[in-house]
Amino acid sequence: MTETTHTQTKPGPRPAGDGLSNSPEFRLAMDALAGLRADLLDDPFAYRPLPPRDKPGQIARALPGRLRPYAVWTRHALVCAAAMLAVLVSFAGSAGSLFEALVLSVFSAGPILLTLVRPVGAFWFSLTSLPVVAVIGQSGSGDWPLLPASIVAHLVVLTVVAARTRPRTAAWMWALTAAYCMVAEGLFGNRYFSSNAVPFLFVSALALLVVTVLLVRRAAEQEVTAQQTVTARERSKRTLLEERSTIARELHDVVAHHMMVVAIQAEAAPYRVEDPPEELAKAFATIRENAVAALTELRRVLGVVRAEDYEAPDAPQPTLADLDALLANVRETGLAVDKVVTGAVRELPQGVELSAYRIVQEALSNTLRHAPGASARVEIGYVLGGLGLRIVNGPAAEASFVKQTPTQGAGQGLTGMRERVSMLNGEMTTAPTADGGYEVTVFLPAASIADEGGEGA
Repeated sequence: MTETTHTQTKPGPRPAGDGLSNSPEFRLAMDALAGLRADLLDDPFAYRPLPPRDKPGQIARALPGRLRPYAVWTRHALVCAAAMLAVLVSFAGSAGSLFEALVLSVFSAGPILLTLVRPVGAFWFSLTSLPVVAVIGQSGSGDWPLLPASIVAHLVVLTVVAARTRPRTAAWMWALTAAYCMVAEGLFGNRYFSSNAVPFLFVSALALLVVTVLLVRRAAEQEVTAQQTVTARERSKRTLLEERSTIARELHDVVAHHMMVVAIQAEAAPYRVEDPPEELAKAFATIRENAVAALTELRRVLGVVRAEDYEAPDAPQPTLADLDALLANVRETGLAVDKVVTGAVRELPQGVELSAYRIVQEALSNTLRHAPGASARVEIGYVLGGLGLRIVNGPAAEASFVKQTPTQGAGQGLTGMRERVSMLNGEMTTAPTADGGYEVTVFLPAASIADEGGEGA
């Protein structure tokens, strides 16, 4: 048998205050004090001038033409007007000498004007001026602890500073103002007829609440706008990548078809000549091997852009020769579309004809989505050195007579068209027409198949 001895140790004494420092209430209080220090105590007289508006607001519409450029300084003018009001109240409420009225004006209008450059410092100036104004301007009777000049000045300072900072700062300013009012009322309130601390705190709380709501709403609007901008940018990038993937798949199909034709023709060429020379047979064999190798490499590189459910089309990729079938299908949906061809029709490289077909297809799809009931016109011009396209549609019909499409699309069709035009070093312009329609004009530089064959020979 083995005897085991267990020794029980008593926990040592806990450090004093350890439980208090770990309590949620203590951490909440420390966070609150940290917020007070960050908002009102750290560099309170930092220079932060109020900038003019980026552009004139709605007030500019009511101003004469020559004064509208100065509407960007509206906020500064309102602050200066409030300072003048505080000066007038100081002179009206002063029963003493002119010197006393001037001193009251400085302590009333000074904090208001200071909000334009040092907002937090203006609050401290206004808070410390409250007892100074009360002592200088109080004649021994009347309301306490705020004189009329102090009420106007401090209310304006609280509102302007709250609008220039954040909601937490507004809460701290109101709390410090309430603390001053309670202390002043508790120490000297019995010497006066009535107290105006509670009415002032109520009115200032309403003013700060309105400012806070406006600040929160403006921040939310800015966040929504920024999010919408990011979403639109990401949607455009995603559409661009999808279109590039589509182009790469189509390019793979076109090039793979031609490379396969080259390989088959190179393999069959020696059998078309009776007793071909050995050098000729070796040359055709080399051509076939290079074509097969290029085809394998092309499938390896461009095959990565294929979707998992993508299957190579059984039929060849469409060209401008298939445009009549496309227009017939579009007409079945109710879109009246005409086609006009100018110039000598000639065969163009398959990539150019494919891109032209897709551009016309996407432009007509946009017409169906965004201009229901409108008529369209497709113009194809075979010009020297390239192909010109112009797809124009009229304005949408009245909503009461036209059945709207269930989905209006993401509006990213132009992105894919521009990508195709850019791939071929072409040019593209889009613009609304005078009658309310829309126009897409494209030029794709390209030589005819015969010209390319002549250059190659």
